[in-house]
Amino acid sequence: MGQCYGKGASAHGAAGEDDFGVVAETHSPPPANGAPQTPPPRQPTPVAAAGTPRRRKSGSTTPVHQTPGVAWPSPYPAGGTSPLPAGVSPSPARSTPRRFFKRPFPPPSPAKHIKATLAKRLGGGKPKEGPIPEEGAVAAGAGAGAVADGAEAERPLDKTFGFGKNFGAKYELGKEVGRGHFGHTCSAVVKKGEYKGQTVAVKIISKAKMTTAISIEDVRREVKILKALSGHNNLVKFYDACEDALNVYIVMELCEGGELLDRILARGGRYTEEDAKAIVVQILSVVAFCHLQGVVHRDLKPENFLFTTRDENAPMKLIDFGLSDFIRPDERLNDIVGSAYYVAPEVLHRSYSMEADIWSIGVITYILLCGSRPFWARTESGIFRSVLRADPNLDDSPWPSVSAEAKDFVKRFLNKDYRKRMTAVQALTHPWLRDDQRQIPLDILVYRLIKQYLRATPLKRLALKHYPRL
Repeated sequence: MGQCYGKGASAHGAAGEDDFGVVAETHSPPPANGAPQTPPPRQPTPVAAAGTPRRRKSGSTTPVHQTPGVAWPSPYPAGGTSPLPAGVSPSPARSTPRRFFKRPFPPPSPAKHIKATLAKRLGGGKPKEGPIPEEGAVAAGAGAGAVADGAEAERPLDKTFGFGKNFGAKYELGKEVGRGHFGHTCSAVVKKGEYKGQTVAVKIISKAKMTTAISIEDVRREVKILKALSGHNNLVKFYDACEDALNVYIVMELCEGGELLDRILARGGRYTEEDAKAIVVQILSVVAFCHLQGVVHRDLKPENFLFTTRDENAPMKLIDFGLSDFIRPDERLNDIVGSAYYVAPEVLHRSYSMEADIWSIGVITYILLCGSRPFWARTESGIFRSVLRADPNLDDSPWPSVSAEAKDFVKRFLNKDYRKRMTAVQALTHPWLRDDQRQIPLDILVYRLIKQYLRATPLKRLALKHYPRL
């Protein structure tokens, strides 16, 4: 976010430009003999010359003196007496003092609903494509904007969520297993209830860090999304949500197999094509499940995929829905969120939808196949410029040994035109992933057929009843 500063203030001489680029009035030099100049005599009844602007008030006409080169007229005639009372000297100031702002300003908000409300109230239009965001603009944990901060300062924040109040009676906390932008995660043992004796993961979010209405709504929305997305094999299971005066506790399935990033590093930085396919199919399956239910994740990266156990063939689980949001098919989001290496070009242009998740999967696939990132720079803003302008390198080693189908798969995902990218469901049928041993998950097929049926015309609905593969 750019900083705002006043123009530099400086004293000017008799001639030159002022702080606004306006040429100052230039007076004639005194006579060579040193005789003092005398102002012209003041007329008792001034009459404006032809073409002189007049200021009208209550039907009267007042002459106005205008100096050539000055952008605005003066209501006092040149050489006239000072309008100040007797004994009051004019101010020595010749320019407006600077105004300094506290910085850094807070990053843009990751929650669209408050921004939309403000836009309606202020009559704002569609978001424009702005310049490349600078350092810290990608809000992996972005706070509220300056407008929202000012509005929220007027009244205390309501930090009650309506979750259960008996966390201590139901769970016994263990050691810390992870730490993120919004809180930390600990293991815990269930004391009573359906899951008694089971070890779970508890994400603990401090209420002291919820300093804006937006951050409070983010937590509320994360729990709502976790409840809505239950039932997929590659999605972390949600068990419970509790709160007390200090924290919010989100109870989920414990995944002890480590992150996908750790597995990549343990393999020397890359996977074989066959092993990469097994990973990509799981990612596409769970992302397609989310998209078909109207949820965009917005922070897909290897760190957010955990293995259930240390076993080599253990299934993966998608976690961390703190930046996720519900979205309609015709809706576009405009807040910049995510992680720099995996952010899509349209996110930086502040107009994106579910295709942004597809781009992130393309980046993950690229890393799996070659062990390096497709877009890299030393700074965040440099990474963003690379994402917007550079093409992924598919020529250097090890890409010559990678199959043509795999290269085509990556190209279709990392297309800068989001309209030309495959959807997650379409990608599951790509030739690189299609074989006799690997079937499209049944739940994805069912959801796809239902969606086709709901969008079809009456004639096509009749055809779908007889030919469901259309």
